[in-house]
Amino acid sequence: MTQPTTIRRVRAPRPRLLDLFCCAGGAAVGYARAGFAVDGCDIADRPNYPFPRHRGDALAHLAHLIETGEIRRYAFVHASPPCQHGCALTVGTNASQGWGRTHVDLVAPTRELLDASGLPYVIEQPNGRAQIRKDLTLCGEMFGLGVIRHRNFELGGWTIERPAHVPHRGRVRGYRHGRFYDGPYVAAYGNGGGKPSVPELQAAMGIDWTDVREELTEAIPPAYTEHIGAAFLATVALGVAA
Repeated sequence: MTQPTTIRRVRAPRPRLLDLFCCAGGAAVGYARAGFAVDGCDIADRPNYPFPRHRGDALAHLAHLIETGEIRRYAFVHASPPCQHGCALTVGTNASQGWGRTHVDLVAPTRELLDASGLPYVIEQPNGRAQIRKDLTLCGEMFGLGVIRHRNFELGGWTIERPAHVPHRGRVRGYRHGRFYDGPYVAAYGNGGGKPSVPELQAAMGIDWTDVREELTEAIPPAYTEHIGAAFLATVALGVAA
């Protein structure tokens, strides 16, 4: 009797993404949900980062990957260079955690190396900080989150449709000039002035793998990069990425 033929489906490997200045992985988790395998790099120890990571200077690591040709393992690069140019944090445990060092302008050298890599990329920055092209601006209200947290993204080597900004439903909860305001959003920064608890921050941001306040306040919601990653993979599938 002839045995039925067994068909084995071979799953294609996930495209690999390099996550520079990765912190605790807010961006990384979004990209993983979109379909990427993610490797991180940060100069500070990030034990809560949920994917393989290299501890070291992000730009030196990127330069090494380019020089050795290992960069070809990757299909895409995300970079979130520190935005606190000109600001030195020295209070409390910041110095020992990696947040308390004098920051230099890293956006321009990051862009230069990313262009040299030949890979499509994203550079992420908050509003009002380093000068980048604002090819895309996202906020929590676009994804039904409990934070506003506007973030700008410069896209290198590819494009994305810019979604319309969604009007905010109210204020950010907390004190302003001695007066307390209630609202549907929490403030994902700082400690005082009616700031949210860590569980409130986790719920508002959609982040549950770290309970370190400083990591939560530095992170971007994974919903942002899930949107970006899915859009990029769609352009690849359509054959329109540069």
